[in-house]
Amino acid sequence: MYTNARETAFDKIIMTTAIYTHADCQRHEMGDWHPESPLRLQAIEDQLISSRIDQFIERREAPLAEIADLERIHTDAAVARIRDHAAALSGSDQKYYALDGDTLLNAHSWQAARRAAGAALAATDAVLAGELENAFCSVRPPGHHATPTTSMGFCLFNNVAIAARHAIERHGLERVAIIDFDVHHGNGTEAAFEQDPRVLMVSFFQHPFYPFSGSENPQPHMLNEPLPAYTAGDAVRRLVNDKWLPALHAHAPQMIFISAGFDAHREDDMGQMALVEADYAWITRQIMAVARQHAQGRIVSCLEGGYHLSALGRSVVAHLKVLADLE
Repeated sequence: MYTNARETAFDKIIMTTAIYTHADCQRHEMGDWHPESPLRLQAIEDQLISSRIDQFIERREAPLAEIADLERIHTDAAVARIRDHAAALSGSDQKYYALDGDTLLNAHSWQAARRAAGAALAATDAVLAGELENAFCSVRPPGHHATPTTSMGFCLFNNVAIAARHAIERHGLERVAIIDFDVHHGNGTEAAFEQDPRVLMVSFFQHPFYPFSGSENPQPHMLNEPLPAYTAGDAVRRLVNDKWLPALHAHAPQMIFISAGFDAHREDDMGQMALVEADYAWITRQIMAVARQHAQGRIVSCLEGGYHLSALGRSVVAHLKVLADLE
């Protein structure tokens, strides 16, 4: 009886949560100097192994997003710019093409970006089909700064926005929520949905800080919470309780998407906030509770920022332990 109970629990655990990733996501790189490096995904893998939770989470390979999927959010010109410049680098003496001062392409960037968006799409399909309760997309390049017309801020295509629009247009959902806890404002996600009240976006971000947006006259369904540098977890928890949760319950989303940036960690030099792993776990618990009340537990979480490698890996593990009920 004891063995059967353990097997039943194990079967439930491995069917609850999946990680979507692909080796192509590590082939996109922007130079040894660049903080958004392939080592980020390796740091996550290392922490998954050392924490011993990798055996309880299903692994799935990210497919390639179709161009039509990308164009649900991005203009054809924005998509073509990534495709054509990446293709031109293949076999060329030129190693990189700069989209802006800190966002570059190499010959593998088009494929990696399609895998990153494809992971979010496949995870959405699997969660809505009832195969999984939730999923985490361990992918790069990240996405939440990519607007419908412009790739920027390390981001090529807006993975979360593409998946949220897919859930609405292909699966017929009437209300979804996007939760963004990156240290930077998700300006691209806001630009994609600022005229679409079916999508509630709740976020906090350091301000004033790149991309210097999100604090002036947002739409009612864009709950942006700018925070000063050095804000710690206690203030963030009050914000979540006082502002995020009432808005989320009022919206009653049928699915939740997370732009999971971990660069608000106190060890991350990319920002100046002071969260720790326990804060990310606590935030994830609150999101899980909302999802279980309104959305049948359905969550897709996509990696955004997080540049201190050890802090990133530890924070993702804390996030995944909650998603997979492994605490």
